[in-house]
Amino acid sequence: MSNDIRWLIESKRRPGIAQVHPGDRVKVGVKAKEGEKERTQIFHGVVIRVRKGGNNASFTVRQVAYGIGVERTFFVNSPYVEKVEVTQHGDVRRARLFYLRGLSSKATRAKLKAKAKAIAPELVAEEEPVEEEAILQEQPAESAAPQEAGQG
Repeated sequence: MSNDIRWLIESKRRPGIAQVHPGDRVKVGVKAKEGEKERTQIFHGVVIRVRKGGNNASFTVRQVAYGIGVERTFFVNSPYVEKVEVTQHGDVRRARLFYLRGLSSKATRAKLKAKAKAIAPELVAEEEPVEEEAILQEQPAESAAPQEAGQG
């Protein structure tokens, strides 16, 4: 008999849970039970802490509601967390963003810069690169000759 019980402890990646990092703005869908009814409640805010650790992995989200800061910690493998959607990636230089607790919500938005990469690249319009040969062909031959003479 083998003493290897790692297969019991291994965490399996859940498809509805996105990879989150500190500074990201996320929407977390949480199951809320009210009496006999069960519904999904959305909690959206900024990720201020991520704890790794297999089955014990968690992340903390901070939201300012009516001028009061609310923080909730979610376990990644919890059955109550239905989905995590990253709405905006943050560009921060720290792993723990506890300094956001002392800032207003407007100052928080100013501190968290948006990363250059977009979440939905199909929505970003990109310019096509213009080839140099096409530019030279568009110019008349008379204007192209003096430029070449002046360069040499």
